[in-house]
Formats: sequence, C-alpha cells, structure tokens
Amino acid sequence: MSKKEVIYDEALVPSYQLPSLLGKSDGSSAATAGEWLSTRRPEILAIYRERVFGKWLHRPQIQWYETLSVREDALDGEAIRKEIRIHLGSAEGKTHSFDMLLYIPKTATPEHPVPVFIGLNFRGNHATTDERDVAMTGFGYEKNQYLNDESRGNSVPRWCFRETIRRGYASATICYHDICPDYNDLSCFRQSVLSILGSTDDLSLVHRNYTAIGLWAWGLSRGLDCLESEVLVDSSRCAVHGLSRLGKTSLWAGANDERFKLVISTDSGCGGAALFKRCFGETAEIISTAFPHWFVEAFAQYRGREDLMDFDQHFLLSLIAPRALCVASATEDLWADPLGEFLAAKHAGDAYRLFGLSGIESDDMPAADEWLTGDVSYHLRTGKHDQTPEDWAHYWVLADRIFQK
Repeated sequence: MSKKEVIYDEALVPSYQLPSLLGKSDGSSAATAGEWLSTRRPEILAIYRERVFGKWLHRPQIQWYETLSVREDALDGEAIRKEIRIHLGSAEGKTHSFDMLLYIPKTATPEHPVPVFIGLNFRGNHATTDERDVAMTGFGYEKNQYLNDESRGNSVPRWCFRETIRRGYASATICYHDICPDYNDLSCFRQSVLSILGSTDDLSLVHRNYTAIGLWAWGLSRGLDCLESEVLVDSSRCAVHGLSRLGKTSLWAGANDERFKLVISTDSGCGGAALFKRCFGETAEIISTAFPHWFVEAFAQYRGREDLMDFDQHFLLSLIAPRALCVASATEDLWADPLGEFLAAKHAGDAYRLFGLSGIESDDMPAADEWLTGDVSYHLRTGKHDQTPEDWAHYWVLADRIFQK
C-alpha cells in the first residue's frame, strides 16, 4: 500500500478478527494470573522477540557511571541537575557510552527519595530544557540538524521539567541517537550499542535478530540501572514514556523490563499501540519499508498481509500487565489511528482482569480531552502528533495515583 492509498475512512477498514489474547498455543486459555505469567505471557513475548522487535540483549559485562556535571540551583533553584555518562563495556575492551540528563526536586532526601520519569528524546538533551548550559547530545547521528545553539530548548513543552519537578518527580532523558542512530537502513547497527555486545559485520544476520527499537528500549533499561544508583531517586517507582517511534520503544521497554511500573505511549501508532489489522493510517507495509531497521527481518512477511498475523497490538500492551499502562492519542493524528490505539488498549484489559484489575470497560472512545483513568488508561488529546503539557496533565495524575499512595 502506498501513501496515496492510505485509509482514513472507517467505511474502508477491512473486516478482521482479533486473535485471542488469552488463548495458549496448546488450545487452552489462560484463566488465572499464574497461567498468564507462567505460560501465555512468555508465548506472547516470544512472538515479539522472534517476529517484531528482536531479541532482548543481555546486560553488558561492564557498566559504570561518570558524573559530568552537577548544578544545585537548576530550574530557578527548584531542582538539582545532573549530567551523567553511562559507560558500557565488554571484556574484550569495546566500549559505548551515552549521556543522561537528570533533574531531581530539591525537596528529595535520601530518607524520602522521589519517583522518576524516564524517556528518550529525538533531538538531544539540550533541546529538552530551557537551561542553556546543558551539554549537547545526539552526536551519534551525523545528520542531526539540532546540534546548534538555536535548537536549545525547542522541545521544552514535550518534557515539562519544571512542572514535573514542582509536583515532586525526578525526570531523566537520553537522546536515542546516542544508543543507536536512527538511519533508515541497517548501517545504524554498526554505530550502536550492539557493536560492543556482538559482531555487526554481517548486517543481514544482525537484522534477523535485532532492531533499533529493541536497542533503544534496552538503552532505557540501562538508564534505569543508573537511576538505581541515585540516592535521591526511588527507582522502584519509575514511569517510562515516549512519543511516536519512542512510544513504541517505551512499550517494548516496559514489556521486557518489569522494573518500569508505569508505561506510557503517546501517539505510538503502527507498531506501537494501534491495531495492525485495521490497516488504518500507517500500515505494516508502509512502516517496515520506510524503516526496515525498526523491525526484524521476519516482520517483512506481514507487508500487505496483516491477515496472516496471529497476534495484534493488544498482545504487546498486555505484556505490561499487571503494571499500569497509559495509551494517548491525538485527534488530528489519523496516521497513528487513534481508534486503533483505543481498541488495542481496551482488548489488553483481558490480561489485567486475570489479576483482579480493571481494563477499559467502555466500548466507546472518550470525547476529546477527557480521560479514562485506571489500571489501563487512555485519553484523546485535541491536536496534532506530539507530546504536550495537556498529555502530561494526565500522566502526572496517573503517577500520583500509582506512586503517591
């Protein structure tokens, strides 16, 4: 399907039947939380590792953290700011590093550490904050057009550091390019964290097993490792979030690393929270052709053949259960299929109910700018493809509900 043939009319959505979320490979269905955890969840995780996002890397043999800077009066005296270099290494002497920007409320103490948000950014740490002395990052991608002073602070509304700090939360970010540059071909792997953990000589072999989304998600887990060493941060109360392709990444990070207790996807669309089988907006064919490095080689079998899928994205969302999940859409972002995102979140609720938790009970999407808040949460924000203060307003409420009990 070409972009000219993209479906934006509900009347043109093909008929489809969603595969059973609880149906196990032996023909029976998971009926308890124990059966889900021991059998069905591992089956679903294997599907995504083998056919969508690739293997989950082991932790590096060597990992250490270098504090590059500390500012005690950040954000007008309300925060402590740290810039930390996360070093990864192998026994053979190969190394890779990336920098994390971390803001911590001045009210935090070792006796009362604060919960934390973590997410990847597109442009560099210097673009996420209005503090102009933050070091530039994002050099992993040679074509990064935001490596200049004019780009400082141009993504501030996506991060809302000041309000997050005011509400009592720490917030951390890493530029995704520095984990794996987002070249839309397989050469990205040679400059990625994968270079220290395995051979990247045969890119076709790498592509059978690994993806950029998988590496970005793994990088988020290494960021969480670092947060575990921060005495003012309670890493056991961590929310992972992301926009667009980084929303897909936050979902995959949450699926693999159960330390993330709140998993947030903003406008993640095809390959993220939206159902593949609706073929609405971006499709499996469009996304995997444009961005082959986001998916393993085996995923190509579904180009124009979503009917062959024995899974759909409610499977991916279900991997978060019983931890809290929030899916967010935008009214003008039809490319990401807001209805498909809502439906996936709703059907993921079957896994949550096994734990005695609630899913989305309504069959209808909420009106724009209204929230469905619970164990599985959803909102449809007025506006375009972005992560905005209006999205954050829901995320803070969720964090309060989960982390401030």
